[in-house]
Amino acid sequence: MKNRGFESIAGAALCLALACSLASCGENKADPKAEAPPAATVEPDLDAYNFKVDHPEQFPLVKAIEHKAAPALNVTGVVQPDIARAVPVISLAAGRVVEIKARLGDTVKKGQLLLRVQSNDVSGAYQTYRKAVNDELLARQQLERQQLLYDKGAIAKSALEQAVDGAENAKAGLDAATEQLRLLGIDKDHPSGIVDIFAPISGVITDQQVTNASGVQGLGSPNPYTISDLSYVWMVCDVHENDLDAVRVGEYADIHLNAYPNRVFKGRIDNILPVLDPSLRTAKVRLEVANPGMMRVGMFVTATFYGKQAETRSAVPATAILHLHDREWVYTPVSAGHFKRLEVVTGSMLSGNLQEVVSGIKPGDQVVSNALPLQNTLEQ
Repeated sequence: MKNRGFESIAGAALCLALACSLASCGENKADPKAEAPPAATVEPDLDAYNFKVDHPEQFPLVKAIEHKAAPALNVTGVVQPDIARAVPVISLAAGRVVEIKARLGDTVKKGQLLLRVQSNDVSGAYQTYRKAVNDELLARQQLERQQLLYDKGAIAKSALEQAVDGAENAKAGLDAATEQLRLLGIDKDHPSGIVDIFAPISGVITDQQVTNASGVQGLGSPNPYTISDLSYVWMVCDVHENDLDAVRVGEYADIHLNAYPNRVFKGRIDNILPVLDPSLRTAKVRLEVANPGMMRVGMFVTATFYGKQAETRSAVPATAILHLHDREWVYTPVSAGHFKRLEVVTGSMLSGNLQEVVSGIKPGDQVVSNALPLQNTLEQ
């Protein structure tokens, strides 16, 4: 009987142990943390930028690749009209403005009426014309009479030659008077005291010096208008003396308008002025740019020159760059499980989600491919 009681107790204990073992196995399968890699821990070094990390395999490394970059020189400038395409509007007649047909900033066509001037010059020019007509008629009649007398032997040849000369002079005076009326825009058959001023070219009025009822003094006064052809414009930029080696006449630069930052235009370097500003030590560099219609005189621009010799720089994945405290860093391995944080200076973004590194590392150096997880580990 005693043996049977002992066997019952042993069996019960064995079942209990088996049940506990099964329960323990079920708990291990249900807990995902049992299969996760152990958490990395950080041990700071004496150097604040050095860290020792457990399980460094969680932070894969990549090599910085070589990137050839032409140094970019960025300068600012202003849109200006091409003075070779700017034409002044001239009024040959002096008088008072009675009507203005175009104003500053208007786009005008060649031959379009701009303004009308009431001028006493018209009456004077017309009087000169009428006198020239009468003189030419009289001189021609005298020549015909002298020719008839000479043919009959009544006068000497010298008298005939004198009549010929008088007729030619009278004809020249009539031509001059007629041209004067034409320049003033006066119809000799229907004279008027109003002089019409027309646009000599198509373009935009970039300067206006007259208003209603103002006076015009002819060639002795400022030009009433200036019309500029803005199909091509100038970009005038200031380049420092030390950067002039990056600028060469005939080469091209990238142009960015502040008003349209996503558009890039090409500008040809047309001239580098030979005189430097004595206070700023800058030279004026002039670029000629085709205007698609959006460039306005006075706009601010940024010109990028690429004239300097290409430099060898590094490039790493953009995720390898850590932006911290307004500075940029990468993590590099020092030894097994030991990393160091290095400050770098970055350049432009490259294709393939790569970031240009100007200084701090060189091609071939290893960096942590994704700096943010390592930084988060360090902050825990």
